[in-house]
Amino acid sequence: MLFFLKFQRIIKGKEKMIVTYLGHASFKIECGEKVVFIDPWLSGPTSPLKVEDVEKADVVMVTHDHGDHGYGEAIEICKKTGAYFVAINELGLQAKSEGIENAHTLNIGGSVAIDDIKVTLVHAFHSCGIGAPTGFIVKLPCGTVYHPGDTGIFSDMELFGKMYGIDLLMIPIGSYYVCGPQEAAWATKLVKPKVVIPMHYNTFPVIEQDPGEFEALVGKMISEVKVETMNPGDSRKFKF
Repeated sequence: MLFFLKFQRIIKGKEKMIVTYLGHASFKIECGEKVVFIDPWLSGPTSPLKVEDVEKADVVMVTHDHGDHGYGEAIEICKKTGAYFVAINELGLQAKSEGIENAHTLNIGGSVAIDDIKVTLVHAFHSCGIGAPTGFIVKLPCGTVYHPGDTGIFSDMELFGKMYGIDLLMIPIGSYYVCGPQEAAWATKLVKPKVVIPMHYNTFPVIEQDPGEFEALVGKMISEVKVETMNPGDSRKFKF
């Protein structure tokens, strides 16, 4: 029996992470049978997926309450699927007041384990109406993901990379409200992930950017990091 359990863990560790970019800052992450959504703005102009299309979700995370990060859709998904809602305390309490029983009300630096998914809440530098802007570090059996939410660059990103061993980083590059390509490339250098996906750009005219500029900067600054530029609806498989 012990050998069988160890064998199961070995097989589990070989699972591939499937990441689907839903446009803007929205992602669906699959690891084995687990399905995670981060900032599911599915009513946004670039999302190929709508709430009615979602059949399964285990954890839904929202970085902050701005309308383009999917709080409303997250509530709908959780009610539909029974998924856990995870956000900063004040936003989590609001979700509970709207009928979400499985809501975790984390605060900065706190973590919660939901089965074999560990979610850690970290700070971001942005604005919001409820609570504080945040990012998520999500440890799954098939890899560790850092979604910083809407943010500018800050030096603690280097500490996150060292502490958590980030495999996949999603980083905003749109500028105006968040990092631009240069700041995002430096943030990538701080975190040192294995793979980075640019996000939060080209949704609106004010955040129009050429992801090729970001790719070139990362290539010059930290060539060992692989840049995966994705269009809304694209899926990639990663083995970390």
